[in-house]
Amino acid sequence: MKTLLISSMVTLAAMVGLQAEETTTITNVHLCCKGCILGAEKAVGTAQGVTVSANQDAGTLTLTGPDKASLQRAANALVRAGYYGKSADSAVILKCDTGAQGKQVQSLDIEGVHLCCAKCAKAVERAVKSVPGVANQDAMKGVKKFTVSGDFNDKAVFEALEKEGLAGKVAQVPESAPANAPIKVPAGTTER
Repeated sequence: MKTLLISSMVTLAAMVGLQAEETTTITNVHLCCKGCILGAEKAVGTAQGVTVSANQDAGTLTLTGPDKASLQRAANALVRAGYYGKSADSAVILKCDTGAQGKQVQSLDIEGVHLCCAKCAKAVERAVKSVPGVANQDAMKGVKKFTVSGDFNDKAVFEALEKEGLAGKVAQVPESAPANAPIKVPAGTTER
């Protein structure tokens, strides 16, 4: 009886110590090359305790972590790194706050899109040119920001990027000094 009680306590302690891992698969992610996979792995690596397994051919990422909150942190990191997709788990959502307002615009600067290679740039071109009214775009390998021009709906551009498995946002416009602000002249120089 004593042995059975001790054995039961050990088993219970082991069960409490073992937590089931959570897993979700994210589909339709842009993974055209090894650089894309490395970028996704690096992004997921910022979410403590989460690992990722990529299937380039299927365009999927499988996230495994200790809990749903950790998986959500990994999904958020993927979006920040310029990736997008759909999670098989409704509790883990890839949401991109693009800053688009659903307005007709003639020019839009976009940042944060994953662009590690020429195939990534081609995917961006394919996406944005599918939007009615887009005339031009200048995304290239390695750029941090690119411009889309024409006469189009800003939100439609981001929806098209998401269909290609990519995420981005409206580029932040740096505040410029007011036109009447005094010019700072370095010491020892003269103003002309």
